Amino acid sequence: MPSFSHRFDPTSLREYDIRGVVGKTLSGEDAFAIGRVFGSIVSRKGGAKVAVGYDGRLSSPMLEERLVAGLMASGMEVIRIGCAPTPMLYFAAYHFGTDGAVMVTGSHNPPDYNGFKSMIGKKPFFGADIQNLGKMAAEGDVVEEAQGSSRQEDISEQYVARVLQDYDGGDRKLKVVWDPGNGSGAEITKMLAARLPGEHTVINGEIDGNFPAHHPDPTVAKNLEQIIAEVAKQGADLGIAFDGDADRIGVVDDKGNIFFGDQLLVVLARDVLKSKPGGTIIADVKASQVLFDEVAKAGGTPLMWKTGHSLIKSKMAETGAPLAGEMSGHIFFADKWYGFDDAPYSAVRLLGIVARMSETLSAVRDAMPKVINTPELRFDCAEDRKFVVVREVKDRLAAEGAKVQDVDGVRVLTDDGWWLLRASNTQAVLVARAEAKSEEGLERLKAGIAKQLEASGLAAPDFSGENAGH
Repeated sequence: MPSFSHRFDPTSLREYDIRGVVGKTLSGEDAFAIGRVFGSIVSRKGGAKVAVGYDGRLSSPMLEERLVAGLMASGMEVIRIGCAPTPMLYFAAYHFGTDGAVMVTGSHNPPDYNGFKSMIGKKPFFGADIQNLGKMAAEGDVVEEAQGSSRQEDISEQYVARVLQDYDGGDRKLKVVWDPGNGSGAEITKMLAARLPGEHTVINGEIDGNFPAHHPDPTVAKNLEQIIAEVAKQGADLGIAFDGDADRIGVVDDKGNIFFGDQLLVVLARDVLKSKPGGTIIADVKASQVLFDEVAKAGGTPLMWKTGHSLIKSKMAETGAPLAGEMSGHIFFADKWYGFDDAPYSAVRLLGIVARMSETLSAVRDAMPKVINTPELRFDCAEDRKFVVVREVKDRLAAEGAKVQDVDGVRVLTDDGWWLLRASNTQAVLVARAEAKSEEGLERLKAGIAKQLEASGLAAPDFSGENAGH
């Protein structure tokens, strides 16, 4: 038997990260094993330097400590940036020129969850990489034990300064409400708010792993109620919210309307395309048709791609796209920035645009073509069935001669609009969405989803009360 061997709970090895419930499917031993194996992978690639950060969850300091011990046992020089937003760790990888980086974060999951997001070199570490890490741990396939080192580095000043470098709104004084949701982006948010021109109010600005105000997921309308109320009270120009580790952004306009991820991308893309005419703008398969049409109208090349931050980052590198985004609020700037998802950076770029606009953000939203859509509908489907069901649906649609885009699941185009069915990469669920020009059209699209699900032996989700203007 090898001197080191470790088995992970199989549910913790996900598509984009390693994640589980602390004390049940994730432990300090897991964290050590991740460090031991990841450090071995870096070492075998000729590297020796790894940056590590952690979010504000109660279990994060313990997991970070064990992770660092595992990395050091593989001979790594570990640069510890402390409690920080995930994008600041990505920034650290560039700032220090590291060979890898690991972030301890549960992202927007409930407080008892935690996990690890990684990058190797400057690329995301995901999919087959994560499965391979599990296999190497089980087989004890690691480099010989060595004595690494670790040191603390606070780079919050450097990160904030670099983010602010790309603010281009001049001296116009906007009134802005920020809600980092008691997540690990809270301190950075306060630093940005103090240095940007204008009047800034930060709510839920203390890092607290209990998330006392609301769950830190800005894509859920309920979690934005507090910031919407504050925007109204202040008469603010806009509100900006982050998720638990500040790699996803939520935006509220001056009238308290939620700016969805694809609407935000329209605003950002129009601006980027002024200096990058013809540039490729990538959005995930869940995004509105309005986005793809508006990008084309602004002189860009719209590209629909698979959902998942690691997949989008890889596609950006391949295509040289200056900007990409997901419905979930991951926004990726490669224009002036490094191509990773960074909510504080995206916020600063958005503020620059709003400060230069003659109209309000709500006016921009109101001028976008109107469509009616469902939010993302998620419903349980066994792990071993979810991809099979999508394939069955695709085969039936092909036989019917339907117009289908199959970049990620099936996106079916009809005269009414479109509907989507895809398997989640991270959970035992199927995800559906539909968008139409009229209520009647949307009902027909929803009936189309229900019909296909029932043909595969699944009960259709309850669509009642699920329509929203967009």
